[in-house]
This record gives sequence, C-alpha cells and structure tokens, in this order.
Amino acid sequence: MNNNNILAGLGGAIVLTILNESLKHLHGDMPRIELVGEEAVQKTASYFGIDIENQDALTGASLVGDLVSNTAYFSLIEGEGNQLWTKAASAGVFAGLGAINIPSKIGLNDEPVTKTNNTKLLTIGYYLAGALATAAIVRIFEKFEKK
Repeated sequence: MNNNNILAGLGGAIVLTILNESLKHLHGDMPRIELVGEEAVQKTASYFGIDIENQDALTGASLVGDLVSNTAYFSLIEGEGNQLWTKAASAGVFAGLGAINIPSKIGLNDEPVTKTNNTKLLTIGYYLAGALATAAIVRIFEKFEKK
C-alpha cells in the first residue's frame, strides 16, 4: 500500500459518505448509515463515562470515524488489470454486507440499514459505489505515474 492507495481510499470513503448524506431523506427506505455510527460513538463514549449531549459534536465525531475507517478499508483495494475491479466489487459488497449484519451482533440498532430489503440493497450499493470509486482513482493515479 502506498500514499496513492490511501488517497484513493479517501476518495471512495467520500463517495460513500456523500451518497448517504445526500440521499438519506429522499424517502423512508433510504439507509441511515450515520445513525449506526452515531450510536457506536455514543456507546463508546459512555463506556468511558462520557455523554455526548451536543448533536453536532456527535455527528462530527461519527463522520470523522466513518471517513477514517472507510478510508482504511478502501485503501486496501489494489490489483492489476481486471483484478482491480473484481477486488473492488468484492470489497464493496462484503463491506455492505458487514454494514447490515454486524451492528446487531455488537449491540447496535441495525434498523437504520436493515429497515426493508430496499434499505439493505441500497446500503450494499453505497459501499459498492465507494469501492468502485476507489478503484477508479487507483487507475487514475497509475496513469499519471506512467507519464
């Protein structure tokens, strides 16, 4: 992994976040990934005796955590030729499946990402879009490096 992979991963994480943030109020079936993140931040803070009462602070902390963790995950996407796209698609689908299956296993409310089958599919789609964006950015960096 190199700096280009980290930047590409950040690009993918930004795509995922923009999709979630811009579409979350479109209709009732839209994923609310940020709500799972906010609950995770609040429960982690509570474990250490901290109660985050300010909603903006909670949202900001969750957003930063999401960007950092998704950047780290997406930055692992690399490969030659068509392998890059296969790996990116697989990484995106598996991240989406994790997003809908892991919260309930770790004591978080999964309803914001599992409300309906459409919600589940859209959640997976958001992560897939982030991973494919990462792969596209990796390819762009490769083209610039060859020059």
